[in-house]
Amino acid sequence: QVQLVESGGGLVQAGGSLRLSCAASGRTFNNYVMGWFRQAPGKEREFVAAITWSGRSTDYADSVKGRFTISRDNAKNTGYLQMNSLKPEDTAVYYCAANTRAIGITPSGYNYWGQGTQVTVSS
Repeated sequence: QVQLVESGGGLVQAGGSLRLSCAASGRTFNNYVMGWFRQAPGKEREFVAAITWSGRSTDYADSVKGRFTISRDNAKNTGYLQMNSLKPEDTAVYYCAANTRAIGITPSGYNYWGQGTQVTVSS
């Protein structure tokens, strides 16, 4: 079992940046694949990015490639999502998730979830 807590959300103007953090506790975090998902009002939860336990492999949704960077620091049991050049369409609740298998782009592939952090991008 692993517990995840996101932080770093907030209100930012279009073109700005935010860095989300995901603090993990419980079992050894470095055994887990970590992913970020987001959910806007009235929409389904969608994949944003994911990273393997070693950090060597990453995957991104096309909508965020070149703007967002996922990373992790296993020594700190923390994952990050650096978000640059933010757009109003990035507005959503962002969730950190983890699984013990492999990078996946569907929410059903993840066992553990944080409570979410709100990101609002104004135009």
